Amino acid sequence: MFAIDSDPVVAIATAPGRGGIGVVRISCGRAGDRAAAALMHALCGQRLAPRHASYVPFMDASGSVLDRGIAIYFAAPHSYTGEDVIELQGHGGPVVLQLVLQCCLEAGKAFGLRLAEPGEFTRRAFLNDKLDLAQAEAVADLIEASTEAAVRSAGRSMEGAFSREIRSLVDEVIALRMLVEATLDFPEEEIDFLEAADALGKLAAIRERLDHVLREARQGALLREGLSVVLAGQPNVGKSSLLNALAGAELAIVTPIAGTTRDKVAQTIQIEGIPLHVIDTAGLRETEDEVEKIGIERTWGEIEKADVVLHLLDARTRMTAEDETIATRFPVGVPVVRVLNKTDLTGKGPEVNQLVVDNGNGEVCEITLSAKKNEGIDLLRAQLLRIAGWQAGTESVYLARERHLIALRAAQAHLSLAAEHGDAGNQTLDLFAEELRLAQDQLNSITGEFTSDDLLGVIFSRFCIGK
Repeated sequence: MFAIDSDPVVAIATAPGRGGIGVVRISCGRAGDRAAAALMHALCGQRLAPRHASYVPFMDASGSVLDRGIAIYFAAPHSYTGEDVIELQGHGGPVVLQLVLQCCLEAGKAFGLRLAEPGEFTRRAFLNDKLDLAQAEAVADLIEASTEAAVRSAGRSMEGAFSREIRSLVDEVIALRMLVEATLDFPEEEIDFLEAADALGKLAAIRERLDHVLREARQGALLREGLSVVLAGQPNVGKSSLLNALAGAELAIVTPIAGTTRDKVAQTIQIEGIPLHVIDTAGLRETEDEVEKIGIERTWGEIEKADVVLHLLDARTRMTAEDETIATRFPVGVPVVRVLNKTDLTGKGPEVNQLVVDNGNGEVCEITLSAKKNEGIDLLRAQLLRIAGWQAGTESVYLARERHLIALRAAQAHLSLAAEHGDAGNQTLDLFAEELRLAQDQLNSITGEFTSDDLLGVIFSRFCIGK
């Protein structure tokens, strides 16, 4: 599939910077055991026993010892990549790791050893059937996970929970395809295969199960990506105070002087394990201050990219003409929460007002709270979870990606068309079978059973080097 995937490769597998331990990983590719044996003797001075940790020197070409550490040899196919793999675990200084890496390249020159590309070790694991594509992506997601819930969900995907669900769905679609295509192949038979086998009932069950998997995947995508939440409004309505209240720390400067915030202040917080990227912005108003103008322009740029806009208002004045003007510029389709802040100055308690539709501009609800007194913040958190579509008790979700959601929705659409073509009153069995085949292809693309080389290149290029 990839011409270069049979080359021996090497890379530093630990993060850049200083650390107690650093790892250099070699995967021997087509050179196999012959290269592994030569590298062991050149670097460690001995043949390593497979899957045993050995305390050895790491030597250069002249035999001088650069470092001492643990070396482990994983004989193919019992390794991460499915190839002969050597891992050298030494001290984590950047210079010593680079020296060890250079010694590896020098010792492996005869075998064509080269530096690994980003994600190449995991790509080889996929190509050598050690992982499917969804599991391989979960490796990167586990490394990048920003919350405990995301770590647990990525772990489930890496262990194959998501892949098993997809394969089970594929098996059910294949079984149904066999029934439909048998009917097409033997139209003269008296037995109606589809009716006798309850084909439409089976299709309904598949669609219901797919709907469930898609719901779980949506939750997983939310855990992975989080929501971009922008605080917007006029100056001095409490945006910075609200950011501090949500984050539980004094992140933004708070003063009674309008225009204190000139540039955005961003902070990622967690609510029920969901990352929320909260952005405090400059107050929106007419101004002659050139610096403040730049800040306001950046505010509108952040609002354009937001998943949710928190439109802050003063609870004493509520929606003014200036606020109405601001609201008209919010992006169409983006949920808006009107936050009436400073209720501590009105004598009223926090509350959530009923949802209304704002002329096609997405969902709008009103929450009254006091950011200064930390009253009503839980109501706001609950509304953000509702807008995100989060459901309680979702520990079994998989950490899905946008491409997984696209494939699942496409499969859902093909199964819906299959149901139309399989209806007894308007039965077109050839189209019924074709829609089932297309649904199967979409599901297979998730695990990599049917995936283009171009897509694989994009996926693995986003991994870190050494993984």
